[in-house]
Amino acid sequence: MSDFVSTLRARLPRMIEDLAALVAVESPSEDPRATAHSADAVTALGSRLLGSSPERHGAHLVWRHGGTRVLLVGHHDTVWPVGTLARWPFRVDGDRATGPGCFDMKAGLVQLFHALSTLPSLDGITVLVNADEEVGSPVSRALIEQAGQGARAALIGEPSADGALKTARKGIARYRLEVTGRAAHAGLDPARGINAGVELAHQVLAVAGLGGGDTSVTPTVLTAGTTENTVPAAAGLAVDVRAFHQAEFERVDRAIRGLRPVLPGSGLAVHGGVSRPALPPTASAGLYELAQVVAAELGLAAPAGVAVGGASDGNLTAGFGIPTLDGLGPVGGNAHAEGEWVHLPAMPERAALLAALVDRVLRPRAQA
Repeated sequence: MSDFVSTLRARLPRMIEDLAALVAVESPSEDPRATAHSADAVTALGSRLLGSSPERHGAHLVWRHGGTRVLLVGHHDTVWPVGTLARWPFRVDGDRATGPGCFDMKAGLVQLFHALSTLPSLDGITVLVNADEEVGSPVSRALIEQAGQGARAALIGEPSADGALKTARKGIARYRLEVTGRAAHAGLDPARGINAGVELAHQVLAVAGLGGGDTSVTPTVLTAGTTENTVPAAAGLAVDVRAFHQAEFERVDRAIRGLRPVLPGSGLAVHGGVSRPALPPTASAGLYELAQVVAAELGLAAPAGVAVGGASDGNLTAGFGIPTLDGLGPVGGNAHAEGEWVHLPAMPERAALLAALVDRVLRPRAQA
């Protein structure tokens, strides 16, 4: 197993070049032209290192090597709009690389492809790289479910703060509350109106009180009114819910759907629900234990395990019933923030951990 580490450490200069090439192609999720160009760049990298071409579903890419026993999942879309590179280009400063999307998660893709290229066979391995993870994988989730059929494990190349693996992730539910009132002139006849903004204020306070413990219920985007001299006839509220347990999603859902208008004559409609199920510790326990064993055999420090509030495509694979371990990507920080960065010396070590973990899942007889 030490061969994985030495081989990949020798490749670090090339890994940095590959990372620079991916970051140089901007890929905000909701820009089809940009993600198409980015898919071209990822195709070139993956095809060079895997020796095969992917199936292409728009900007989503799938490499299949026989029936799926191990599914590796990553994404090439980012939260950064086109034009960001002009003021913040890819740059290496000592042991750090920075640039939009380098940490979340283009370095993870570089590590993934280099890791797999060191294996003696790719039989049983499916790689899926999508282009809509940052917006909830609305299109690619069906591809993920199909690609994962029969998988023993799903390994997710999302980034890692301080090298920890993601052993649990909160799920996400999203709601939209729509309030209706009645417009009126704010100066001439305000009493004739039904103020949707005031009704919305009541609902915001009610929603904000639904969280507790590990469950967060957060009012986010509020909208109301049309002009400054008109009683608002309509208002809206977006709500973000995060929880580790399905029972909590059900509790919050009942509470939100049970909300009633406070102002006489106002109306309230609720839309939405769970968009990503939770990734519970039970889904990752076996793979996390195996990762600890593999790290020791590689001579690497044992990775910590953490539960986090953010969701990923690992939530989906866990929801499909596939044992899932997340956070196997690059070490660094500032995801989704100005100055996100990657710790370069960790790239070959993380790639080695991934390669050895895939190898062990495919060939469990070697565990002895």
